[in-house]
Amino acid sequence: MKVEFQKYHGAGNDFIMIDNRSAKLSHDNQLLFARLCDRHMGIGADGIILYEEHSELDFQMVYYNSDGRQSSMCGNGGRCIVRYAIDNGFVNKTELSFEAVDGVHQAKLIDDQVELEMKDVQDIEPFGEGYVVDTGSPHFVAIKQRIDSDDFVNEARRIRNGMQFRNNGINVNFVERVEDKVLLRTYERGVEDETLACGTGVTATALVLMELDEKDGEITVEAKGGTLKVRASRNGSGYKNVWLIGPAVKSFEGSFNTEVLSY
Repeated sequence: MKVEFQKYHGAGNDFIMIDNRSAKLSHDNQLLFARLCDRHMGIGADGIILYEEHSELDFQMVYYNSDGRQSSMCGNGGRCIVRYAIDNGFVNKTELSFEAVDGVHQAKLIDDQVELEMKDVQDIEPFGEGYVVDTGSPHFVAIKQRIDSDDFVNEARRIRNGMQFRNNGINVNFVERVEDKVLLRTYERGVEDETLACGTGVTATALVLMELDEKDGEITVEAKGGTLKVRASRNGSGYKNVWLIGPAVKSFEGSFNTEVLSY
């Protein structure tokens, strides 16, 4: 079966977007999705996103990590599917709502920036040398003196596979403050490597910094693949009105044959 796709990225965090409103692709297709994401034998991506019908909202987002497994919320993926829906005329408005694995999200396109409302965050828990926070996906955030270590991936992988997180895994973020800049590196579970950006990781990082600085508002974070912003309001011990803001860009389009990739 021939399937059309488009490739989008948010600050280098890249996704294969597929219109699955006709349900031509089964959700139980881990091997195919993993091979599509393979950067040598497939198209290459950090994840697969299926655009599907929703009975009440504008659409349903179904997300898979590059290991082919359905995963928790992907912030940059959420921003990319909003741009994908608008670019392809699936919706004829710039403010919309959709359902993802963690619930309903509001989103809007303003100029070239996609703003995505993330889930409220109730707790930011100290853990070891860092903090654990769930922004739709679980994240460990640690403030470091420097994050340019060649050993980042190995150190992050050790945390991700630590006894406390081994069963479900956790995404690992190392943060460095350089004057007025916030620099970030993220290791993503499911990808099992460093990615150029992670939307839920940027969100988790910004909220941790807000908590440490005892303030809310807006924080700009520089990931390896580009710049993203997070806006939030303090809500007791947590945060509400959390928005992830940044570009979502179409890079190319094409088609693949499911029979060829399903061997």
